[in-house]
Amino acid sequence: MSIETSQISPQIKAEVLLEAVPWLRSYKGVTMVIKYGGNAMIDEDLKRAFAQDILFLHQVGVRPVVVHGGGPQINEMLGRLGIESEFRGGLRVTTPEVMDVVRMVLTGSVQRELVSLLNLDGSAAVGISGEDGGLLRASQRSATVDGASVDVGLVGDVVEVSPQPIIDLLDQGRIPVISSVAPLVTDSATVLNVNADTAAAAIAIALKARSLVMLTDVEGLYAAWPDRSSLVPFISARALEEMLPSLASGMIPKMEACLRAVRGGVGQAHVIDGRQAHSMLLEIVTDEGVGTVIHPGDSPVPPLDGGKRL
Repeated sequence: MSIETSQISPQIKAEVLLEAVPWLRSYKGVTMVIKYGGNAMIDEDLKRAFAQDILFLHQVGVRPVVVHGGGPQINEMLGRLGIESEFRGGLRVTTPEVMDVVRMVLTGSVQRELVSLLNLDGSAAVGISGEDGGLLRASQRSATVDGASVDVGLVGDVVEVSPQPIIDLLDQGRIPVISSVAPLVTDSATVLNVNADTAAAAIAIALKARSLVMLTDVEGLYAAWPDRSSLVPFISARALEEMLPSLASGMIPKMEACLRAVRGGVGQAHVIDGRQAHSMLLEIVTDEGVGTVIHPGDSPVPPLDGGKRL
């Protein structure tokens, strides 16, 4: 149940603002890449809460960059068109017919809806795709099923990022909203379906972002799932690397992307529960946070800088 701000005492409001001050000071002017996905993309209240969070970041001087996928929406559209959804090794089999639907959904309905929400009180958000301005280039990949390589069609991994189109938008005071499709590096006429987690990590590295934030459908990283008391608030890149083989299959791609980001120079990565309204702000502007922070290096606990999440 949400609590109206009118029900919160002035004392509590003041305490929240004071707790946020070190964060606001630390993050002003820095770039933050946010991967938008999961339940936050399909629940109407969560969509609005996410847009409010992004606008807040923008208004206090952060330079947010949103990267999104759209798996549920793609599944729905394929179903409407009578096209079977097929997955192999966790990857969507993407025929040319399916790829047409992927592009239509991601750069059409999903992106336009988010841009519209962000622009309700202005016109800061701009939707682009990995195809635009040479932003992303990808190589085709296969899936692994029972130890064997399996063709999954037009599926790719990002191999090149040209960040200038994003930087230009940020310098203009815009909020880039990027859909995760990318042309084949050897043939720009062929467009590939790219995992949004890995695309967000690649973009964060290219932008030298301060943070990468991943919205998921769990509270964060668990050391011993399904034991919810085993939620890990902090983990080093080295410890995460050692833990990866033991993680649930659905969490591995996200954590690999986070690991790649912090190994590639991103200041830290956050994995948070997108099912909780305003979880992104709770994670990064409060001392306690609500998710998991992955930080570079080997130390079990990163140095503090005015607050747990800085």
